[in-house]
Amino acid sequence: IFHHAQSPEARKLVDIIHRNIVERCGLTGKNNPAALPVIDLSIEPGLGSEGFRIADGPAGEIRIIGNDQRGLLYGAGQFLHSSRYEEGRFVPGSWRGASCPEKTFRGIYFATHFHNYFHDAPIEEVEAYVEDLALWGFNHLMVWFDRHHYQGIDDPAAKQMVARLRAILKAGKSVGMSAGLMALANEGYANSPVELRADGATGRAHYGVELCPSRPEAVDLILREFEEEFEAFADIPLDCLEMFPYDQGGCACARCKPWGANGYLRIGEQVANLFKKRFPGGRVVLSTWLFDYPYTTTEEWEGLSRAFARRPGWVDIISADSHQRFPQYPLTHGVPGGLPLINFPEISMWNMNPWGGFGANPLPQRFQKLWNEVKDVASGGTPYLEGIYADINQVLYSRFYWAKDQFATDALKEYIAFEYSPDVVEDVLMAIAILEQNHGYLWLQDSRTGAVQVEPKHRTRTEKALALLVGVDSRLPPRIRRRWRWRILYLRALLDHELTMNNEQPTAKCEEAFDELTRIYHADKSESIVQPPSRKNIAKAGGKG
Repeated sequence: IFHHAQSPEARKLVDIIHRNIVERCGLTGKNNPAALPVIDLSIEPGLGSEGFRIADGPAGEIRIIGNDQRGLLYGAGQFLHSSRYEEGRFVPGSWRGASCPEKTFRGIYFATHFHNYFHDAPIEEVEAYVEDLALWGFNHLMVWFDRHHYQGIDDPAAKQMVARLRAILKAGKSVGMSAGLMALANEGYANSPVELRADGATGRAHYGVELCPSRPEAVDLILREFEEEFEAFADIPLDCLEMFPYDQGGCACARCKPWGANGYLRIGEQVANLFKKRFPGGRVVLSTWLFDYPYTTTEEWEGLSRAFARRPGWVDIISADSHQRFPQYPLTHGVPGGLPLINFPEISMWNMNPWGGFGANPLPQRFQKLWNEVKDVASGGTPYLEGIYADINQVLYSRFYWAKDQFATDALKEYIAFEYSPDVVEDVLMAIAILEQNHGYLWLQDSRTGAVQVEPKHRTRTEKALALLVGVDSRLPPRIRRRWRWRILYLRALLDHELTMNNEQPTAKCEEAFDELTRIYHADKSESIVQPPSRKNIAKAGGKG
C-alpha cells in the first residue's frame, strides 16, 4: 500500500486496510506477498467534500483517491466492502467510479451504560469497531457522560468512565471522525442538592437528581459542572454538543414548563454558549427527543417554533425522533428557526426485552419506511446504538445517509457480501426477512416460581430461517464462520426456532446460545435489560427477568 502523505491519519488508514485483509483471509506479506494487491492512496481536491474515486492505475495498481482525508477513508471502505475474502486469498473489488455523500451529518451514538458492550468490552475491541463504522461512512462519533451515577467529576468511578469515553472518542479522531458529547440540559449528579432539584412530574423518566434552572443557584451549579465536563475532554477536542430535554430529565415546575419551550431553552442557551466559548467552531445540536410525549399535544413544538421565530445564534442543528415513529410536526410545519434537521433513529431497543438478548435484530423494512419519511428533509442523523447486535441496522443508516435513495435491500446485499460471502447473499436475505417478520420479544420470569413467559407468540417459518442459515454456515470459510457478526445472526435464528418449538420455554440449545451471546457481548456483569436471559444470568440478577 502506497500513500503519498505521512500524516497520522494516513498511516492509520494503511493499518486498517491491512487489518481487514489479513483478518478476513489469513494473509500476511510473509506467507503470501503476491496475494496482496498494490494500492495507491492519494488526496486530490475537487471531488466534493468527503468524496472519493477508485480507478485503475497505469501499472495495474488500484488507485483510491480522496477529496480529503475523510474521502480517502470512505474510498478505502468502498474498496474493502466490494472485495472478496477467501481463506488464503484476497480478490480486490471491481467497483470503479466516484461517489460523494448526500448528507453532511452522519453520526453514531455509543450508549455506555448498564454494563453493555460499549461499557465493558475490551477497549481494543471497541476501538476496532469505531474503525469499522468509519469505513461505512460515519463522520461523527458521539458519547454521553451520564452523571446521575456519580458523586461528582472526581468520583473514582466517574474518572474511570471519562477515561473510557476519551479513549472511544480518540479512536474516532484517529480516523478523522468528529468527536461529540451528548448531555441532558439539566443533568445532575447523585449528590445534587435536594433543594435545587427539578420537579420530576414531566411524564417522562426522571432519576430525581436533575436540577431546576429556574433556581439561580441551580443554574450556577449546572454551568460549573458542564465546565468541568468540557475540561475533561478539552484536549481531544470536542466538535459537537447535543443537548437533550428528556429521556430522563426536564422540570415540570410552574416556572419551567412547558419544559421543551421554556426552561430547557433558557438553560440550553447558557450551556451552548459555554460550549462554544470552550470549543470555538464547535456545533450545538438541540434535541427534541420525546417532545409532547405521549404525543397528545404539540405544545412544546409550537413553543419552540415561536421561540425560534428568528434563527437563534446558539443552535446549529435540530435533532428529532421518537421510539415509534418520526414526529410529524417538523415535517408538516417546517423545522423551527429554519435550522438543519437530523434524526436520532432508535435501532437497538424497539420491541425487544432484553435488548439484544436474542442476537442480531435486523429490521431493514422498518427502517426503510422510517427513513422514507425524512430522507428529503433530514441532513443526516445519529443512530442510537446500544450494542453490536444492531450492527446490521447501523450499516443501513450509514448507507441511507450516504445516498438518500439507497434501498435497504441493496445495503443488506453489500453488508452480507462483505461480512459473510458474496455466495450467500440471497439465502441470508431470505432469512433476515423471516427474522424481521418474527421480531419481538418480551421475556418475563416469575421470581417466585421461576416460570418463563415469552411474548409475543407469533413467530412463523422459523424452521425455514434456521435451515437457510445452517446451509450458509456450512459454506462459509471457517474464519468467517467464527466471527461474531455471523454468530449473532445465526444464534438469533436458532433461538427463534428453539423457543417456538418448545412452547416458548428455553431449551439446552437456548442456554448454550445465551451463554455464547454473553461472551460475545462481554455481558457477564451487565444489567438484565442488556444481558442475554440465560438461567445463569437470571440467577446472578436475583431471579429478575
